[in-house]
Amino acid sequence: MNSAVAALRAVLPDRCILANDEETRPYECDGLAAYRQMPMIVLLPENEAQIMAAIAVCRQLNLPIVPRGAGTGLSGGAMPIAGGVVLSTARLNRIVRLDPTARTAVVQPGVRNLAISEAAAPHGLYYAPDPSSQIACTIGGNVAENSGGVHCLKYGLTVHNVLRVRMVTTDGEIVELGSEALDAPGLDLLAVAIGSEGMLGVVTEVTVKLVPKPRVARVVMASFDDIVKAGDAVANVIAAGIIPAGLEMMDRLSTQVAEEFVHAGYDTQAAAVLLCESDGIPEEVEEEIARMSEVLSECGATALAVSRDEAERLRFWSGRKNAFPAVGRISPDYYCMDGTIPRKHLAHVLQRIEAMEQKYGLRCANVFHAGDGNLHPLIMFDANVPGEFHRAEQFGADILELCVEVGGTITGEHGVGIEKINSMCVQFSRAELDAFLAVKRAFDPAGILNPDKAIPTLHRCAEYGRMHVRHGRMPFSNLPRF
Repeated sequence: MNSAVAALRAVLPDRCILANDEETRPYECDGLAAYRQMPMIVLLPENEAQIMAAIAVCRQLNLPIVPRGAGTGLSGGAMPIAGGVVLSTARLNRIVRLDPTARTAVVQPGVRNLAISEAAAPHGLYYAPDPSSQIACTIGGNVAENSGGVHCLKYGLTVHNVLRVRMVTTDGEIVELGSEALDAPGLDLLAVAIGSEGMLGVVTEVTVKLVPKPRVARVVMASFDDIVKAGDAVANVIAAGIIPAGLEMMDRLSTQVAEEFVHAGYDTQAAAVLLCESDGIPEEVEEEIARMSEVLSECGATALAVSRDEAERLRFWSGRKNAFPAVGRISPDYYCMDGTIPRKHLAHVLQRIEAMEQKYGLRCANVFHAGDGNLHPLIMFDANVPGEFHRAEQFGADILELCVEVGGTITGEHGVGIEKINSMCVQFSRAELDAFLAVKRAFDPAGILNPDKAIPTLHRCAEYGRMHVRHGRMPFSNLPRF
């Protein structure tokens, strides 16, 4: 380690290098705190030139590099590699340029998601992707994970709201993908980079789209006495040609804990609650609210409430936005899964998850980006009880396999990281995984950027095929847990 620190100190100021245990301890995990690994060194570069210099040293010494944003990710994508370097982009936090005429903003990767909207607000604009962690998460991390949020149904994920990414590869090349124009020549490598989980390059600058803030927004809150009716209602709203600004579902348990936490006005006896938002000009919103209310009533809604003003709209959303911390109040620990399924299977999947609760003896609260089928089961457990976390992992793996079984995918917006790397073996063939690895090699021939994340090796898939998680062996047994 001493030689690596000395080499890095030759190209970076001392203030940019953390090497003592007490300094590096806060970087041992991301939001998936169940898996931890102490980094050898943490780097905090302050500009692109320092990032290039740091990568050159790591390449020369063959040191693994894990790029890190705010550390709010939930799949272990920013968890350190043993004997490696964490490269944080937190100090690259300037909004370089905001152009209200072109409706774009050029930002560094350490700029917080919400800070973009705050800067654009005086111009009547905002940045649409709104993950629940938007107050803390950074745009570099959003690019790495292709983050979404409750309004992604209408406004899209990160990939739909980014025009250009500038990044440094491990061979020291500065690459610009995309363009501030309507299109860029050549292959669409921008879409490859977004969601690549820090495996292709270190992002140094991002150009994002800004959209006009709607003149008015209102929410319909619908209660259902049956989860099947609620699932059918989601599919029927979309089938009616309505694309709400947001369409979220919460089951009874998540509704009850959220209501106790924030007092959003939810029906705690409902089997499921839907939040359907419309935004735009007043006349458009009024018509869309009426149409959604009609569809929801026809699908068996037992109660409908429409927000009367902005304060009530935010109150309705507060429960959904705070569902994760609300569950944290009733369980010592919880494991947040992330998968995506066809909307028509929402009710079926919820019923299967309910059966899994009995199988594993663990409770599960469900919150969904129902409009695009992105589910977030929150599996509750107590890490102090031997074997409970292992059961939670098995429960989660079963949910992901169920997503694939019904024609979905093992992730929606949290990424693969280390959490879902075994489940990649279930969804993709060896030929497909080889193609993913070939793309990584093209950008990172040295193989030092976030190695052993997201794309499983042939050996890992063979091992997983033999043990299939539930046969008693704990994945990542070499990593400390809690």
